[in-house]
Amino acid sequence: MEYAIELAKKAFEIGEVPVGAVVVQRKSGIIVGEGFNRRECDSDPLAHAEVIAIRKAARKLGSWRLSGCDLYVTLEPCAMCCGAIINSRIERVYFGAYDLNAGCVHSMTDMFVMPFNHKPEAYGGIMEQQCAGLLKDFFAGKR
Repeated sequence: MEYAIELAKKAFEIGEVPVGAVVVQRKSGIIVGEGFNRRECDSDPLAHAEVIAIRKAARKLGSWRLSGCDLYVTLEPCAMCCGAIINSRIERVYFGAYDLNAGCVHSMTDMFVMPFNHKPEAYGGIMEQQCAGLLKDFFAGKR
């Protein structure tokens, strides 16, 4: 999670909502994909940290199936990102801050308990204060 926070800080520095994500192979502990929000920079509504990290992991591993991999992300994933997590077969998701407006792991709904063909495990509130603090500082600067 610490590295995901560093990535979120990079997003903050370029004016993006500070969210960072890493995909880690559980067995080796090696980071195989990383990303931070780039929606504004890339004019891309799909450029969420999780999607970028998942794409990079799939390219690196040569497969869309990321079984045996875990995702660490600083903010609770939205519906789109939950769909990407389910479809990539990520095993576990660890997230920092809860997203009461768009989070689809616990806050708005729990997509991971729906009858999809894959059900990742999810753990929230990991380094929550640090993750939420970055978001609070970012949005305070926008007001």
